[in-house]
Amino acid sequence: MREYAQVIIDISRRGLDRLFTYRIPASMRDALRAGSIVVVPFGAGNTLRRGYVAGFSDEADLPREKIKEIAEIVEPARGYSMEDNSEFYLQLAAWMKNRYGATMAAAMRTVLASRKGGKIREKRLIRLLLSPEEARGQLELFEQKHQTARARLLRELLEAPQLPWTLVTSRLHVSSSAIGAMKRAGILAVDNVQELRNPVNVSPSSRTGMELSPEQRRIVDTVVADFDRLRPRTVSVSLLHGVTGSGKTEVYIHIIREICARGRQAIMLIPEISLSFQTLMRFYSHFGDRVSVVNSMMSDAERADQWERARRGEIDVIIGPRSALFTPFSRLGVIVIDEEHEHSYKNESMPKYQTRDVAEEIARMHGAVLVLGSATPSLESYWRARQGEIRLFRLRERLTGGTLPQVETVDMRRELQSGNRSILSGSLYKKIEDRLRKGEQSMLFINRRGFAGFVSCRNCGFVPRCPHCDVALSLHTARDGGRLVCHYCGYSRAAFRTCPECGSRYVTAMRAGTEKIEGMLRETFPQARILRMDADTTRRKDSYEKILSAFASEEADILLGTQMIVKGHDFPGVTLVGILMADLSLYGEDYRAAERTFQLLTQAAGRAGRGTRAGDVVIQTYQPEHYAIRHAAMQDYEGFYEEEIAYRKLMRYPPAAHMMAVQIQSEDEDAALRAAGEIRRELAGVSAVPDEMTPAPEPGFMIIGPAGGSFKKLRDMFRFVLYIKSEKYDTLIRCKDCVERMETAQAGRKEMLQVFRQVDIQFDFDPVNPF
Repeated sequence: MREYAQVIIDISRRGLDRLFTYRIPASMRDALRAGSIVVVPFGAGNTLRRGYVAGFSDEADLPREKIKEIAEIVEPARGYSMEDNSEFYLQLAAWMKNRYGATMAAAMRTVLASRKGGKIREKRLIRLLLSPEEARGQLELFEQKHQTARARLLRELLEAPQLPWTLVTSRLHVSSSAIGAMKRAGILAVDNVQELRNPVNVSPSSRTGMELSPEQRRIVDTVVADFDRLRPRTVSVSLLHGVTGSGKTEVYIHIIREICARGRQAIMLIPEISLSFQTLMRFYSHFGDRVSVVNSMMSDAERADQWERARRGEIDVIIGPRSALFTPFSRLGVIVIDEEHEHSYKNESMPKYQTRDVAEEIARMHGAVLVLGSATPSLESYWRARQGEIRLFRLRERLTGGTLPQVETVDMRRELQSGNRSILSGSLYKKIEDRLRKGEQSMLFINRRGFAGFVSCRNCGFVPRCPHCDVALSLHTARDGGRLVCHYCGYSRAAFRTCPECGSRYVTAMRAGTEKIEGMLRETFPQARILRMDADTTRRKDSYEKILSAFASEEADILLGTQMIVKGHDFPGVTLVGILMADLSLYGEDYRAAERTFQLLTQAAGRAGRGTRAGDVVIQTYQPEHYAIRHAAMQDYEGFYEEEIAYRKLMRYPPAAHMMAVQIQSEDEDAALRAAGEIRRELAGVSAVPDEMTPAPEPGFMIIGPAGGSFKKLRDMFRFVLYIKSEKYDTLIRCKDCVERMETAQAGRKEMLQVFRQVDIQFDFDPVNPF
């Protein structure tokens, strides 16, 4: 008999990140299971809190009468009954807690994809209770009494023993009072049936898609063979590096189809920004109502319905962004991560997990395969492939039509020197005019990603950088004395009005908005039909799809926008792509700036010439000699990788080494800074010999900071950060464990204990964005 339950309290505070023992009421013993969500009295005031049952015991350290009792069992949200596979969820949460430094409660909320269940949609069905003979006799009575509405309903029920309430009341014109009378007479029953929304209203097509090339077929056969050879709790990981338009999606579909034919299920992850109608339709036409989709535009109830359909086994394939990774499939066989390089795959709240890593662990637990795909793979994935840790496949040629575009790089410094102060270079202006005359389409991409106040000289292209971290310095306003600051190590220097390299006064923080550029385009090309796509124009539900559909239907000549226009879209009518201000992301304030720029420019260039006509790309930049821009212009990933990985090795940035950001926040600036200083001293003074309690310094082990965050104060919280570098990820985990102990193990140091109680500490391993 189970007397006690071990409960994880749903409070994200490390001091409470442990198991608490509760008595199990006799009435709950049969219903309670590992993974059940419960409500328990907690603390001195017995505040009712939610918790997760992690296990059971027959004994406790305290007398039974001193142990509090579970108050109630919470009805699990649709699709997320942990009881179906409690061991899997608990193990995954524990793995994430250890790897990323979250509390167990935060990890549990993540793996359960905890969110509002939303309103359950139910439909009422009217069901005949009589036998056909009895019903025909009753029908004669209704007709004799001229009860025409009841006779009409009964006549239809003889044809179809179950009818929707809405059909009966609206089409048969039978009142609810008449239905109630027949129910009371025992003639029929009214059932409330849960109705799960299905966002896919497309029947599977008889077409099998385009015929695979020999190279595509080899990739599919190899991945499926890897799956067939897998043993329980093992994983096979492959990286598919294919140029834009090389047919990666067809490879994904065929892999998924073959693994689903073996009775397994599939998760297809696509960044939200790339979830185009075109891509979804290709999956829908193959899998029909056995595929579903989740995205941020859906309501809580619509998403919960898809989780429930997955739990019931009504679908085989789910498509969606990062959150779809936790779909409750019980027979998962394959996970595909398209555009695996996308930074949106990194979760920015605790636990700050990397989707690639969690997907690999989930695949391992299910004995599944993981396929990563991109035209511009992340350096982390390509590094692993080059090290032989994962398979590497390549698709080098476009198979979906068209050839790679011709790319021209325009030096905007020379444009300025020639007297052109427009945002359009002379070459791009002429090419837009040419496309308008021919009736062809153009896309103009404004590269704003990563911009956080960097300063540039428009005459020579000089950008001030940190001498210690080799990242661009950020401009702080006059409130901070007009200084240029590094948000990694805290280095700063005075801002300047004239360029220290060439003496020019054309020194400015690069700023430009899509709305302003749209106005300029309308003045310059009054005959052009222009669509703008940015955060402002895509706020409404379906607005994103409407803009893309209008452009795909050639209802516009020019599509202007930020990075959302260059992700995964296929417009055969586009023969020109112009990239404005390529430098904006190149000088973002983090070490991945060159990688981000190369990826964005390569993806943008890949939108041109995907039809039968050749395409042109114009890259406008103040730094044409920068290796990220040179290699993007040539679509040369290998060349970029070799130069970028040399920089990462020199500076000990991921993937050449690992890095952990310890992020400290507090409403009290002094408390945050003191806690940061104490953490640095503790980690710097650890023993040189590793043991279970302290991390060991190793060659190259390095602590940087503390420094102010990219926003030193945000939402009334002061922010400081420490960066720790190490070749071994396990060393960073031990450092994380050491910091976690500091938060709760300040016995005898009341002053420091009070300081740590005032701060919030978070960990970010191999961070994607600056803190």
